[in-house]
Amino acid sequence: MMIEQQLRQAMEKAQKIRPAIGGFPYLADCLRQAGFLKNTWYLPSGDSFYFTSNDTLVIPGTSLIEAPSPCPQFNEPALIKALKLDQSGQTTFPAFLKNIWSAGVVMYTVDFTYRSVTYYGADNTHYQEAYLPIT
Repeated sequence: MMIEQQLRQAMEKAQKIRPAIGGFPYLADCLRQAGFLKNTWYLPSGDSFYFTSNDTLVIPGTSLIEAPSPCPQFNEPALIKALKLDQSGQTTFPAFLKNIWSAGVVMYTVDFTYRSVTYYGADNTHYQEAYLPIT
């Protein structure tokens, strides 16, 4: 199966089973079950990479900025606030990306094997959160 098809099927399955609030672990588990090892997002470009043991798929994103701009400093309290807003269903995914960019996140990686998400600043400062397995 082509990696694009694997991703599409995992996303469709997640859409059917995930709750409206707190659905991220369901999406992550569907991607893990489909053979994805990790997913990395780059900001502010919005490009995302999906990795399996054999392939990598890149999806070009929508930029969060329109011109050269200073990179925000990594701000862990602002990042945690953005995460809590998203986890409680108070933001859309595009708003989540804007919020974490404003908090100084330039990249984040979801590790489907270890069930963790690590958010990185430009200076490699980072913050990691674990998420629970779906039972």
